[in-house]
Amino acid sequence: MNPSSVYALLSALIYGVGDFSAGLASRHNPAIRVVALTHPLGLIVYVAVALATHERLPPASLLWLAALTGLVGMVAVVLFFRALALGPMGVVSVSSAALGAIVPVLAGVIAGETLTPTRLLGMALILAGIVAFSLAPSHGGRGGLPLALFAGLGFGLFFVLLARASGKESGGAVFWPLAAARLASSVVALLLAARQGGLRPQAPWLILGSFPGDVLGNLFFTLAARSGPLAVAGLLTNLYPVFTALMAALVLRERLRRYQWLGVGVVLAGLPLVSG
Repeated sequence: MNPSSVYALLSALIYGVGDFSAGLASRHNPAIRVVALTHPLGLIVYVAVALATHERLPPASLLWLAALTGLVGMVAVVLFFRALALGPMGVVSVSSAALGAIVPVLAGVIAGETLTPTRLLGMALILAGIVAFSLAPSHGGRGGLPLALFAGLGFGLFFVLLARASGKESGGAVFWPLAAARLASSVVALLLAARQGGLRPQAPWLILGSFPGDVLGNLFFTLAARSGPLAVAGLLTNLYPVFTALMAALVLRERLRRYQWLGVGVVLAGLPLVSG
């Protein structure tokens, strides 16, 4: 398996587990509060690592693009956390990922990325599996689904912009673009949260539990997009709902229907074709 695919799958795993914790936290806190309390922590980590590794600052234009990326991501995350709070987590996370995967795939193809027939077949299988997974709702109905769809579009745009902000023109910078994105989202989220119920957390352990997923998920996606096609990195990263749904099934006893398990099987069938 190539390094880009490994990074993307690690990103999916970490995003999935972190989103499960964030979804639980959003059942006790407004979604904007969860973002306001986790994103500044991510900013601190990114700046600390950038300084420790003596990473050079990228051009100012890319830092501004990264800041815009952070705002897009913040809106998507708030919508997504709210959708997770309305539940069920399995349907919400997969429905969001279906759209989140399509946007970077289209962007990569438009940018001229070359995809072999085998890889295209694998991508088609993964997208079909994601859609099949979302067609059969878990117990609890489709609450939060409209928000999840808008969040998915936002996530797809976030991935495309983040790959651009940390691309070749950044001079190899990884952590400074991530820090710029987190600075912008942190400032806006803190201001909004302070006006909408304050920053005092409920169930703080759940908020802290979602923090590593946000930081490491972004990092591994950036590494995946830098070392391979954006279409593949975006598609594999958007497998995160499988991990969120499995966590929800194990911990919350959310029921997975037959078509959802079929969707997981189709995804697994397409995975080696994409990552080979």
